[in-house]
Amino acid sequence: MLTQDHPDFSLFLSILKTLERINAPYMIIGAFAGTVYGITRVTYDIDMIVDLREEHITALCAAYPLPRYYADPEMMRSSIALGIMFNIIDSSRGEKADLVPLTPQSDYWTAFTRRVRQTVEIPGAEPFKVWCARADDVIIGKLLAWVEGRSRKHETDIFQMMLFQYLGGNLAQNDILDETYIDQQVVRLGNDATRLWQQIKIAARQDAEQNFN
Repeated sequence: MLTQDHPDFSLFLSILKTLERINAPYMIIGAFAGTVYGITRVTYDIDMIVDLREEHITALCAAYPLPRYYADPEMMRSSIALGIMFNIIDSSRGEKADLVPLTPQSDYWTAFTRRVRQTVEIPGAEPFKVWCARADDVIIGKLLAWVEGRSRKHETDIFQMMLFQYLGGNLAQNDILDETYIDQQVVRLGNDATRLWQQIKIAARQDAEQNFN
């Protein structure tokens, strides 16, 4: 269950609700999605993949009009054509939400077809459902990010997700973390990523066993 009560996420959460209302396909990825599956660190990096058609662009821009918001339909169309990120800005609060378009060449196609429904809870508001990447696809994305930048935060995030899994975690999610699937996918990321993945699994399982003893 994804819980978020930081006020800086108000625009992002508003956009999620808008995407739901206009039936625009989307998926939350990265560490923010990973909070469903055991990541405990506070993250301000909120990554979202969207698959927008013209009617979605029109509805999205209408929901965030000038002068308070900046949601330029031409920028969205251009970004979608080029496969690059675009944003929606709330000028009154100084908040910005980044959206990444899904393109035919996107690395996210497989994960997008496997996305799952999760629940967002905001204090003082009714919980609502959103589309998130599966736990195994979050891990694959983090392994890919690690290959690109070797950041320790990705190692820590994967470790926390695997520890959460081995400790029992959210039992409702256990059927959507497929280690065999990750084993197969990580091979294309190279020997270093494969070695890291195996090391993290061993360390997480050892920590889980110590917790049980």
